[in-house]
Amino acid sequence: MPSVTYSSTRGCDTQKNMSFRDTVMTGLAHDRGLFVPDSLPTVTNEELESWRSLSYPDLAVEVISKFVEEDQVPREKLQDIIKRSCAAFRADDVTPVIKKGGHYILELFHGPTFAFKDVALQMLGNFFEYFLETGSNGGRLAVLGATSGDTGSAAIYGLRGKKGVDCIILYPTGRVSEIQERQMTTVPDSNIHCVSVDGTFDDCQDIVKGSFANKEFRDRVKLGAVNSINWCRVLAQTTYYYWSYLRVTDENKDITTVNYSVPTGNFGDILAGYYSKRMGLPLGKLIVATNENDILHRFFTKGEYHRYEIAETISPSMDICVSSNFERYLYHLAGDDATVLSSWMETFEATGKITLTGNKLEKARTDFVSARADTDMTLKAIKEYKDKYDYMLCPHSAVGVSAIQQLGEVNMATVCLATAHDAKFPAACKKAVDPLPTPPPQLSKLFNMKTRSSNCPNDAAVVQAFMEKRIEERVSNEKAVELKNAQMKKTIISAVVVAGLALIASQLARKR
Repeated sequence: MPSVTYSSTRGCDTQKNMSFRDTVMTGLAHDRGLFVPDSLPTVTNEELESWRSLSYPDLAVEVISKFVEEDQVPREKLQDIIKRSCAAFRADDVTPVIKKGGHYILELFHGPTFAFKDVALQMLGNFFEYFLETGSNGGRLAVLGATSGDTGSAAIYGLRGKKGVDCIILYPTGRVSEIQERQMTTVPDSNIHCVSVDGTFDDCQDIVKGSFANKEFRDRVKLGAVNSINWCRVLAQTTYYYWSYLRVTDENKDITTVNYSVPTGNFGDILAGYYSKRMGLPLGKLIVATNENDILHRFFTKGEYHRYEIAETISPSMDICVSSNFERYLYHLAGDDATVLSSWMETFEATGKITLTGNKLEKARTDFVSARADTDMTLKAIKEYKDKYDYMLCPHSAVGVSAIQQLGEVNMATVCLATAHDAKFPAACKKAVDPLPTPPPQLSKLFNMKTRSSNCPNDAAVVQAFMEKRIEERVSNEKAVELKNAQMKKTIISAVVVAGLALIASQLARKR
C-alpha cells in the first residue's frame, strides 16, 4: 500500500501529491502554503483495542506507519528512528498520564529540553538524518527556525551534531525566559547557530516564511524547516493522543470519548488531536486554551481571526498573534478548496483580518471550543494545584487547566496537556509559589555554562547573509579539520610503513 501524499493548502501545481520524504525536506510549500494530507487513513475500534498493550514506541510505529509505508521508509528503519527518538526521554512511558485535580494530565516534558516539542523534534531530526543519508538534498540541509521559547532548544537538541545539517534558530530578543535562552545558547556544536532578533516571535516567523519564498536563497542553502509548518511535527504528535486515550480508558471502562485541553499558540499541538479525531480516535471536545494573545479564542467565539499586537505574558511560548498551523485547519474548513483558502489568506495578509460567519463559523465551533486565561487566572491555577495537590504547573499548562475550569470540563474524561516543566519559568511561577521546588539538575547547571549567540536586526536579508556566512565558515572549518586529519593519518601510515620496513630490514640483517 503506498504512503499518504501531501499537497499545499494554496494549490500550486508543482506542490501537489508530494511524497512524505519530499514534504519533510521541503518544509514550507513553495507557494507559501502548508502541506496537508491528500487523504487521511482510518483507525478502526478493533485496531485501537489491539494497540492497548503496546509500549509508546511501538504504538508510535503503528500510528505513523498509517501515513508512512515501506515505499518511503522501510518499517525496520521506521522502528529504529522511533526507538532512538523515544530513548532520549527520561520517562519509560515517554509521555506519562497522571491524575490530578479530578482530571488527567498528559506530561509532555520528559524529553531533553523539558518541553512537548521534544516529542516531534527528536523524531524530525532522525528523519532528516535518514533522508540525507539516502540521497536527499545532496546530503545538505540548512534548517531555519523561529522560536517563542521551546521550539528552538528542542530543534537544537534534535539536530546538534547531525552530519550535513546546519541549524539556525531565531528568537525574539528579551522575549524568552532565561532558561529557554540558555538551553539554546549553551549548546557548543559547530552546526548550531542561535540568533536573537530585535522584534517579536511573529517577526522571526515572518523572516522564516520570507526566506522560504525566496527561491534563489532557498535552493542555494538547501533550506529546511523545523517549526510546526513542517508536517512531520504534527504527525509525530498524534501518537500521544492515542497513548493518553488508551491510558484513560484503561482506568475508566465507562468512558468512551476523551476531551483534551491544549495550551495553544501556533496551533500545531491541537491540530494533531484534530487529525487523530478525524482518523477515528474517539475524542470529544478539543479545547483551544489561549493566554491574552487570544486570536484563536476570538475566532472560535466571534468568527474574528484579526491580528493584534502581541502582548508580553508569563506564558511566552504562546505569545503569538498569527498561528501558522491554523492555515491547515482553515483549508479543511474551506472544504479542502485551495482557491477559497488562498483568497482568505490573501485578505489576511493584506488587512490582518479574516472574518467568518454562518455555517463556516458553526462548523468551526463543532470542531473546537475555546477559553482565554489571563495572567491572574494562570497564577491562580498554579497556586491552587501546588497548594491542593502538591503539583507544579508551568504557566502554559496552567492556561489549559484554567480553560477546563471555565468551561466546566473538570472530570475524568478530560486530559490537560502539560506542555513544559515549571522549572523553565521560575520568574513566572514564583509569583504564585514561593519558595519554588528545586529545579532538575539538567536545568540548574545551565547557569554555569558558557553561552554563544549572535544578534541580528529584524531584516530577512541580514539574517540570510548571516546564515550563508556561518554555513560557509563551518564548512570551511570542517574541511580544514578533515584535511588535517587526513594529513595526520597519512603521516601515521607513513611512520608505520617506515617502522615496518625497518623491522624487516633488521630481521633480514640478523639472518645474514
